[in-house]
Amino acid sequence: MDLLTQGLLGATMAQSGAKQPDIRMATGIGFFAGLVADADILIQSENDPLLNIEFHRHFTHSLFFVPLGALIAALLLWPFLRKRLPFARLYVFALLGYCLSGVLDAFTSYGTNLLWPLSDARVALNIISVLDPAFTMILLVAMVVAFKKYSHAAARIGLLLAAAYLSFGWIQLQRAETVAQTLIAERGHKAEELLVKPTLANLVLWRSIYQFEGKLYVDAIRVGLFSEPHIYPGESVDKFVLERDLSTLPASSVLANDIARFSHFSAGLLAIRPEQPNVLVDVRYSNLPMTLAPLWGIEINPEQPDQHAKYTLYRDSSSATRDKFLKLLLGEHILD
Repeated sequence: MDLLTQGLLGATMAQSGAKQPDIRMATGIGFFAGLVADADILIQSENDPLLNIEFHRHFTHSLFFVPLGALIAALLLWPFLRKRLPFARLYVFALLGYCLSGVLDAFTSYGTNLLWPLSDARVALNIISVLDPAFTMILLVAMVVAFKKYSHAAARIGLLLAAAYLSFGWIQLQRAETVAQTLIAERGHKAEELLVKPTLANLVLWRSIYQFEGKLYVDAIRVGLFSEPHIYPGESVDKFVLERDLSTLPASSVLANDIARFSHFSAGLLAIRPEQPNVLVDVRYSNLPMTLAPLWGIEINPEQPDQHAKYTLYRDSSSATRDKFLKLLLGEHILD
């Protein structure tokens, strides 16, 4: 998730395991440790544009890296805190702050290498958005109360409420998946693969992506708290198949390897952008949940197979897109 939420989770975790006199010290240590896993965002290369997305949420987010990650956080803080705290206690607070960084990201749809090096699979449970203000606010209030009142009980209550919110996200996911499966059956389709994920900053509006007979279909599904689910039918596109769409590309080329890396990152849900035949997009994400307008993709040039693909963002923050998203979120059935 976003850095603020990661830090807040780390802070409340550390507070929950601290004695009353150490609550405030634990808050800062846990907050810092909660951010350390995302230092992998600094892994970049001008010559290899995909290196960053390949290693972001990678080994630093693995459960097996937690003890080492906490040690790194503790060593970075030790010069500043060695006169105020024994190293063993500093490490415990750092461990509490760091331990759930990868787990939290695994709850999102982005995916994280939670079990590396045993598995290179990107775990994405799809029960919360990568940015969710309600979840963040729960942790923020808990952290502030615990800090002011020197109360680890407040931190523990906040963590329980955060867990309850994630449980609610799982319930919403089940509801959205049921609607998606009903829609697929009504169309006479049989999904070979189905992915349902929350849209940005809410648990009401979801994006459904499924594969049928070589095509990817996207739809928006609204599952309100006190209303019947509503479907906004979306678009479809041919799923990208390397052997068919780029049959002349050498399998051992740099470009073929980049496409394989991007496909792994995108859970295999790739398509050629219709208006840009030289662009491969990640169909999981879009500016609007029922469209194919991508958030990101890679630009490829099959005539230069030994050159790296270029990673490009396509975010649309126009007022028209924001207004349409708000209408979907509020359940308005007629869109402009």
